[in-house]
Amino acid sequence: MTEHERPVDAADDVDVVTREVLTASRLLVAVSARSLAAVEERVTLPQFRMLVVLTRGVTKLVTLAEQLQVAPSTAMRMVDRLIAAGLAARQPNPRNRRETLLQLTEEGRRTVEHVTARRRSEIAGIVEVLTPAQRLALIEALAAFNRAGAEPLAPASDVAESHPLGWAVDLPAAHDV
Repeated sequence: MTEHERPVDAADDVDVVTREVLTASRLLVAVSARSLAAVEERVTLPQFRMLVVLTRGVTKLVTLAEQLQVAPSTAMRMVDRLIAAGLAARQPNPRNRRETLLQLTEEGRRTVEHVTARRRSEIAGIVEVLTPAQRLALIEALAAFNRAGAEPLAPASDVAESHPLGWAVDLPAAHDV
């Protein structure tokens, strides 16, 4: 049997693997959307991304815009909406009065914690359906996938997230004020 005649092993077929990852991605996006449903009247997905970035600590508007990969004017409009909703606050930078520092309010922090807990709970419900062997295979596959994509491990359930999910690890620190 020549190489062209042998059956294609699914593990060797990048298209088959890609299709499964895209399907899993769609599931995870749906889980994320459902986790935001309880706060969607107050917070859009882009605004939630901003809240997650602000969990890193006090930051300047320019730094926040860079981390979210948006224009500073877009970031400012988003910040204004979050401030109006009581989820973020701004204050003058004591080192440079021309700069504004941004941070989460306690309500903003609770919102991020609530949405994250809902997402974690729904994912746990999906994982509970799997057999122990499937769970182990999923751990191994996702760990390899995350390493290949340079995504750091999410924190344990009792640890606050230290970086926004899905963004590069080498982002500037939020504390660069």
